[in-house]
Amino acid sequence: MTIEDYAFGRIRIEGRSYTSDVIIFPDRVDASWWRKEGHCLRPDDLAAVVAAAPEVLVVGTGALGVMRVPDETLAWLGARGIEVRCAATGKAVEIFNDLAKSKKVVAALHLTC
Repeated sequence: MTIEDYAFGRIRIEGRSYTSDVIIFPDRVDASWWRKEGHCLRPDDLAAVVAAAPEVLVVGTGALGVMRVPDETLAWLGARGIEVRCAATGKAVEIFNDLAKSKKVVAALHLTC
């Protein structure tokens, strides 16, 4: 999967545009993803990610970086052998596209704030 474009509230992946938060797996995009606490990423929000067993999870925290990723979530993912890279979504897109060339990577991207 390649992310072709990102702007506040909109992302284009493999020629298809999305206007809701997404999880990008190596073989599909889940455009129905939402967190139970909105702007806070918790382990419960990532069951499908863990099931996919990526080497790396790239988290896009929003255009302005509003979504929080608590230490407990990072520790929970680390205990499952998943490296996590968090960044504002614009930078997360760059990280994802770069890592996807050589690693099994999943991205969980908040598209707005």
